Amino acid sequence: MLKVLLLCNNAFVKGNGLSAAVRNVRQRLRESGVDARIMSSPNPDPEGEQPDFPLDHLYIPLFERVIRTNGFRYAKFQVRRMKKAIAWADVIHLEECMELEIIAVRLAKKMGKPCVASFHLFPQNIAANLGLPQHNPLNPILMHRWVRRVVNHCSDVHCPTQMVKTYLERYGATARLHVISNGTEIPECREPLPPLPDNGRYSVLCVGRYANDKAQTVLLEALRYSRYAGKIDLHFAGKGPKEQKLRRLAAKLRAQGILSTEATFGFYNAQELKRLAQEAYLYVHCAWIEVEGLSCLDALRDGAVPVIGENEWVGTTQFALCPESLYPQGDAKALAARIDWWIEHPEEHARMRERYSESAALYEIGAMTARLIEMYHEALG
Repeated sequence: MLKVLLLCNNAFVKGNGLSAAVRNVRQRLRESGVDARIMSSPNPDPEGEQPDFPLDHLYIPLFERVIRTNGFRYAKFQVRRMKKAIAWADVIHLEECMELEIIAVRLAKKMGKPCVASFHLFPQNIAANLGLPQHNPLNPILMHRWVRRVVNHCSDVHCPTQMVKTYLERYGATARLHVISNGTEIPECREPLPPLPDNGRYSVLCVGRYANDKAQTVLLEALRYSRYAGKIDLHFAGKGPKEQKLRRLAAKLRAQGILSTEATFGFYNAQELKRLAQEAYLYVHCAWIEVEGLSCLDALRDGAVPVIGENEWVGTTQFALCPESLYPQGDAKALAARIDWWIEHPEEHARMRERYSESAALYEIGAMTARLIEMYHEALG
């Protein structure tokens, strides 16, 4: 049986897309006959599932509160424990390119174990959550370091989108680069989409951490320019450090009469998100930096038509099937125009709702897992 060690700082923080992807990969690999185990710092919930190979939590003074509120945890570099886990595995799968992975790839190389990596995180994600601007000197420094110290010591790298592959090539990646989506669950027997509520209202859903890089404020600003804001029910799904700011901005729109109902905020499980997506007229993706954006893929699978902010760092744009599902990221007036267009074209919306739901099958998670396993065998070869 193939043994794969999935290594990251933390795989059990709720609301963190990277952590969720790691857990999903482990589950799918195990269902495919691979013995996949996780090495990371502990689950913050002591009653929850714990890593197979635990590393102690690394407390970082001054920055710990910022790290925690952004849904992250760092692991200590415990070489003895890392060696034990690496010795067990046939393939080491690095889920990040941080200091922990730099040490792990060095140990694996000495022990003759092949490494592969997934590129789930850009330097811009880290910089944004430290309050730095989109363009800053830290981004290229980190990127060059990650490519030089991790990516180029791996035989193969999993790129969730073509955008990631292009970005790595730009920074001189020499590993074999595989474009493989993180994938979504597609039922064997696809049921018809349920009809949308016929009440003259339009539900708009936005899913993601309440954080700088997710830029949900653009959606709130866009409603000031929408002709139909008074008919929109706004739903934010997630949690994070910017929640109170978003709540204040939404409450202001309600007080000014722009919204006729209170915006809702919550952290939902998979079934609750499915229901919200099935009832949503539109799914709006505002982030200015996103490797893939599985929340968008899940939403369109369940019947929401997406409107996605487009720029060079947003891989989510690969899900768009028509120009009306894209707008220049950060442009609130352009987003408002897209929202209004979809409301004014209900027949096109109904047609594209079906097309988007069907398109999710291209990213079926079983097929994506099979491609990942092929990558492991290439690394071993």
